[in-house]
Amino acid sequence: MGSASFGLAERGTAQPGQLLLAFVEAHGSASQGWARGAAALGGEQGARALTDAVHYLCTLHGRYPGVIDHAASRITEPAGRAWIAQATYAFAGERAYLARLAVAAGPVPSTPGAAASDSAVHTQRHAIEMLARSERGGCAVGAAMAVVLDWADVRVALDAAARRFGVEPPPYQAADPAAITPLAEQLAAAPSAQRALLFGAEQILLQHRGLWELLETRHGARAAAHA
Repeated sequence: MGSASFGLAERGTAQPGQLLLAFVEAHGSASQGWARGAAALGGEQGARALTDAVHYLCTLHGRYPGVIDHAASRITEPAGRAWIAQATYAFAGERAYLARLAVAAGPVPSTPGAAASDSAVHTQRHAIEMLARSERGGCAVGAAMAVVLDWADVRVALDAAARRFGVEPPPYQAADPAAITPLAEQLAAAPSAQRALLFGAEQILLQHRGLWELLETRHGARAAAHA
C-alpha cells in the first residue's frame, strides 16, 4: 500500500507547508469517506464498523513508540524539536484514548477474510514505522506532520465510537496549521529536504486511505455474510 504516489513530492519547491495542507485535505482520511461513513451508520452494523476502526487504528497508532516518537529521534533542528515535543505529548494522550475506546468497544467483530485483513494492517504498520525511522532528512518529520494533521479527520470516527460506547472524547488540539505550515517551510528550505518531507507525508496519507478502504471492505464482507 505504500508504493503508490499522489505526486506530492514532484509539485515544485514553493510553499511546501501549503502544499502539505492541501494534500491532507485532498487525499487524507476525509477524502476517502469511510471515516465519516462508519461514524454515520446506526444499529449493530454501525457499532461493528466503529469497533473495527478503533481496533485497527490501535494496530497502526496505538502502540509505543509510535510514528511521532520514532520521528522525534530523527529531528535535530531546534524549531522541529520544539514542535515534535508538543506533538509527542499530544499523541501520548491519543494512545490512551485509543486504549480506552478499545476496552469499551469490546473485541474485534468476526469478519470473513479476517486473516488477510489482519496481515494487511500489520504490513501498513511496518511501512509507517519505516517512514518514521527513515534516515532521509525530512522524511520522518513529514510523516509526523501528516499524522498530526490527518488525525483531526481520523477523530471523526473515534469520537463517534466514544459517543457510542460511553467514553468522553478528549479535545484534540495538535493539528494546528498555523504552527505546522511555517515549520514545514523552514525545515524544507532545501529542495532535497522538501522532497523528503513531502514524500513522508504523502506515504502516511496513502497508508491512512488504505486503512479506511480496508475497513470499508470488511464492513461489506460482514454485510454480505448476513444478507
